[in-house]
Amino acid sequence: MSFNWISFVIQVVAFGILYLLLSKFAFGPLFGIMEKRRQLVKDQIDGAEKSRTDAERYLEEQKQALQQARKEAYDIIELAKSTGSKQADDIVEAARSEANRLKDEAVREIESEKNKAIASVKAQVSGLSVLIASKIIEKQVDEKAQSELVDKYLQEVGTKS
Repeated sequence: MSFNWISFVIQVVAFGILYLLLSKFAFGPLFGIMEKRRQLVKDQIDGAEKSRTDAERYLEEQKQALQQARKEAYDIIELAKSTGSKQADDIVEAARSEANRLKDEAVREIESEKNKAIASVKAQVSGLSVLIASKIIEKQVDEKAQSELVDKYLQEVGTKS
């Protein structure tokens, strides 16, 4: 077998021409399409990563907003409890004050009525004393009768009071 140099050179030249034609008309557009596809995939991956980062940031913001809302709700509840407790204390204090005022007023009224009753009894006793004295003078009875008469009038005074 002999090696044919002419055939070899023709094949190399044909391969070179084919390579030049393919690189000009086929490889360039094919590599361009491949580059565009690579860039599209890269952009989609970057977009997905950015979306994931944004979603994580948004989730964190929502968690913080929820935590803040819970804290505010707790503060509002605590404020309502303390306000309710203070109002209850104020109502109890006002009721105690009113009860003490009514008690003091009742004690004053009782004291006044007692004083009026004592004055009335004193007036009745003095009137009866004068009456007894006048009857004693009228009767001019002995000492035993006088003692009986005083006892009788004192019993009358006791039953009238």
